[in-house]
Amino acid sequence: MENCLFCKIAAGIIPSSKVYEDERVLAFNDIDPQAPTHFLVIPKEHITGAGEINEENSSIVAYIFEVIAKIAKEQGIESYRVVTNYGVDTGQTVPHLHFHVLAGRDMTWPPG
Repeated sequence: MENCLFCKIAAGIIPSSKVYEDERVLAFNDIDPQAPTHFLVIPKEHITGAGEINEENSSIVAYIFEVIAKIAKEQGIESYRVVTNYGVDTGQTVPHLHFHVLAGRDMTWPPG
């Protein structure tokens, strides 16, 4: 997508602090981290969000979770949270499927 921030990051047009990259996905550190470890994993193919997952593109979600597990093992992360939002009302600020991976602090629910 021409005007998609994450498509531009995936294409290298906008720089990012890369954690992992291959031909299908990119992982990079969040610019506004909510935990000591906070990175995003995105498919390089533009998918607007979780509500757009279908039979043709669903395999990328499984692959993203494989990549998350690989990164966590490589970084020695034993416990982490994976979050995705779909739609403005949930806090999705970039309309491109992405998964937040957070670790390094207590994240029990409900907080406080």
